[in-house]
Amino acid sequence: MSQVLPHDILDANTESEVIGRSSPKARRCLRCDTRFDSAWSGERICPRCKGSSAWRNGDPLPSRAATDKR
Repeated sequence: MSQVLPHDILDANTESEVIGRSSPKARRCLRCDTRFDSAWSGERICPRCKGSSAWRNGDPLPSRAATDKR
């Protein structure tokens, strides 16, 4: 018998099914840390960051050490 892994379950669900089960919520963007209204539980990048050329080009995030100025 094969083992079912979490990513197999997620792959079987379409985005619309996931959206239907979750409710809108204010979340922090994983890229810029600003608050935005997320339409579903898997939406963790804000529209501003998704519209940036860095996001569209797949550029890596800067390290936290480079952005933390104490």
